[in-house]
Amino acid sequence: MTDERDEAGGEEGADNATGAGGAFEIPIDGTLDLHTFRPADVRDLVPGYLEACRERGILEVRIVHGKGTGALRETVHSILARLPDVSSYRLEGSGRGGWGATLVSLKPLF
Repeated sequence: MTDERDEAGGEEGADNATGAGGAFEIPIDGTLDLHTFRPADVRDLVPGYLEACRERGILEVRIVHGKGTGALRETVHSILARLPDVSSYRLEGSGRGGWGATLVSLKPLF
């Protein structure tokens, strides 16, 4: 992931990632919406996105995985459970996304 403008004039603070349509920009703003990604990309995408957030001092992150069958939520939670830089995570309250989003608390870099 990078934090520089690409040659096509990409947005600063956005990173390159691989999704269903190839490489594109992901804003590092504390919300990762997985609806636009292939399930196969999630295992690499989530840790990289969380690390980019930590580098920017964003320690509270919202991961939107949708409600669906729960398979993507379970995948996200299994990834989060193995990451040493994750302090905690929980399903978002019923007011904003309920069990369709997970809130993640990250440990600071220092």
